[in-house]
Amino acid sequence: MPTLNPEHIKSVIEMINKGPFFMHMAMRVTELDVGYSKVVATISKKHMNPFGGLHGGVFSSVIDTAAYWSAYCDLKEDQGLVTIDLKVDLLAPVFDKTIIVTGKRIKSGKTLFLTQAQMFNENGNLLAHGTSKLIVTHNKQTINDVVDYISAEKLPNKFLRRAYAV
Repeated sequence: MPTLNPEHIKSVIEMINKGPFFMHMAMRVTELDVGYSKVVATISKKHMNPFGGLHGGVFSSVIDTAAYWSAYCDLKEDQGLVTIDLKVDLLAPVFDKTIIVTGKRIKSGKTLFLTQAQMFNENGNLLAHGTSKLIVTHNKQTINDVVDYISAEKLPNKFLRRAYAV
């Protein structure tokens, strides 16, 4: 696999964290690497169900986000991903102000990825676990589509180019 460009990763994190859904959900990607992502969400009243606990849709959204981004670094520049299956197990109620979700790529293939994500509170207690199957797309739902959608600046190359001696 080619070497990831750290400037690209930094720019991607900055860009996606400015996306409207991320801002609405008060979540942000804080780490992104090959086979790994970390998402942190700040919980407020808008995230709660009528009983005062975290709404199941929030569990699913943040887990889907971490699972998706754990696969991003494995993709070629012209590839994207679409979630085709998401399974979430809610293991404990959430009343915390901050949740941390780590995503991990389990298996990558030419057409499908299998990823997982785990949600923790600030004390490290496991709150939820999820798995996601994602289908690889070609020239659809790529990072360049994000650039266009949120009118961001062009990203640095995803991979470092080798310099060859002459």
